[in-house]
Amino acid sequence: MSQHKSLKGSSGLVVKRNVLKRFERVEILKKRNQWKEGDRVMGLRKTMPDV
Repeated sequence: MSQHKSLKGSSGLVVKRNVLKRFERVEILKKRNQWKEGDRVMGLRKTMPDV
């Protein structure tokens, strides 16, 4: 059963995601100096999201 519109919160999707998109992972790796221009974007290492 679905929830009525008037009962939903106004904030929408504010939940913290635990899966990053590829460009987000590249940005984090760049900050950590673990990725440089020209490196492959396929098969990136796992990264924890910044808090």
